[in-house]
Amino acid sequence: MNAHTNTGTVLDRILEARRAEVEHRKRVLPETALKYGVKAALPVRDFSAALSRDGLNVLAELKPASPSHGVLREPFDPPALATTLESAGAVALSVLTESEFFRGSLKNLRDARKSVNLPVLRKDFIFDPWQVWETRANDADSLLLMVAVLQDAQLRDLIALGRELGMEPLVEVHTADELDRALAAGSRIIGVNNRDLKTLDVRVETSFELIARIPDHCIAISESGLRSHDDLRKLREAGFDAFLIGEHLMLAPDPAAALVQLLGTAPRKE
Repeated sequence: MNAHTNTGTVLDRILEARRAEVEHRKRVLPETALKYGVKAALPVRDFSAALSRDGLNVLAELKPASPSHGVLREPFDPPALATTLESAGAVALSVLTESEFFRGSLKNLRDARKSVNLPVLRKDFIFDPWQVWETRANDADSLLLMVAVLQDAQLRDLIALGRELGMEPLVEVHTADELDRALAAGSRIIGVNNRDLKTLDVRVETSFELIARIPDHCIAISESGLRSHDDLRKLREAGFDAFLIGEHLMLAPDPAAALVQLLGTAPRKE
């Protein structure tokens, strides 16, 4: 099944740019070299276990910019942000690595991961096995796979390769159809993105509409548009295990204080 057709949306422009960049990088850095990098990479941290704890598990996202809001945080200091969010109670980090539309980088990922003891997800537009090798070679513990941009065979193969390298992927869906495809591919971590990738509109109701279709053996994550402790509490009661939160934290004058408020707890003491 072909999951995506070009309709001139922001997503289409991002994918076009990413495909061109990946093709260039593959010529510069062959997969064979990445495989040597994987052998030298830091040991994988358990992403699934971090998201499966009792309570409100927040996957805090380091995102310099976004297509919908432009620059979110400047200056942007990944190690400082990672450290302060870990101390505030984040159970894992998501780091944007797409450079043109989100101003991210693999260096941001490496720098953030070295600063904390948390597992780190690579957030990007991943569609090529070469990118999965690149992800592990840069010390990531998981990677995002978007059903909306992948064919069914691609999704299965990328999930399998991620697992082969020790990384359980977070498979992101936006609709019931995408959720069915994710489950058919054997996904174990399902992220429901409340943002419509074509219009960039956000509806938290999307999570409530899809949670009943996610099997209990899967880890369920609600993503986008979560701004209050009450949002997290209601979604937790509905059956979600974890919450991916980026822009709310990045726009806050004090991201750690914003996270503490979302969790409704005092910050962790080291």
